[in-house]
Amino acid sequence: MTTLHDKYAALKSFIGGFDSAVVAYSGGVDSSLVAFVTAEVLGSRSLAVTSGSNSLKRDDLALSRELAQRWNMPHRVIVTDELDDPNYRANPTNRCFYCKTSLYTQLAQIADAEGFDAIFNGTNLDDLGDHRPGLIAAKEHGVRSPLAETGFNKADIRELAKTLGLENAQKPQSACLSSRVPYGTAIDAGLLRQIERAESALLALGFSQFRVRHHGDVARLELVATEFEKALARREVIVERLKACGYRFVALDMAGFRSGSLNEGLIERA
Repeated sequence: MTTLHDKYAALKSFIGGFDSAVVAYSGGVDSSLVAFVTAEVLGSRSLAVTSGSNSLKRDDLALSRELAQRWNMPHRVIVTDELDDPNYRANPTNRCFYCKTSLYTQLAQIADAEGFDAIFNGTNLDDLGDHRPGLIAAKEHGVRSPLAETGFNKADIRELAKTLGLENAQKPQSACLSSRVPYGTAIDAGLLRQIERAESALLALGFSQFRVRHHGDVARLELVATEFEKALARREVIVERLKACGYRFVALDMAGFRSGSLNEGLIERA
């Protein structure tokens, strides 16, 4: 049976097979683990790069900076231009392809200009069964996925991150803000900021894992079921604060939080 120690050794060996690497790093636990171990193995021959575009929460951008500094990782913030692409703004079902194409194009330019050997991302085994058009962009740009290629699933990642003392080991999943918008609804910077303000309001009220799905005037809240009672007890303040963000109606989704709910119907789920 493969132990976590074995997987950690395999991950370090995989990364050590490259002379240098750029890591697509968002501050989430998956990319953080890759960036951390890459810096551990390659040192100054590694570079964690965060895109501070409008689709990344400002809190996550700040976290990426804070953790990179704390972990002594070489780190750079860039701003990708996905919102300049009409294909991305139209929000088709393969929106992530255009976003990742923008990101990986810039990372490839950095790698070519500065002599980095490889580009890494944080894709893991659990990602491979979901609707992930961004994986196509990764393949087109020759991006490697150290976690997936050494057998890590999400549970492994959190366990190893905890073992290594990474402060964000239990950080809730936080996909890009555009994932809150139903496919076919056009995206712009103002809409993304509206969603971010609404989610910040829920965070300030003490909710843990959630999404604010944007349906025009309606904010559809996905909360973990154990927090439904708290939401109902505080419904008036929730409605008040989300209306202040520009929504007319606030609805609680009785199915609860589930990552990628707007992908339902696009893929076969087990």
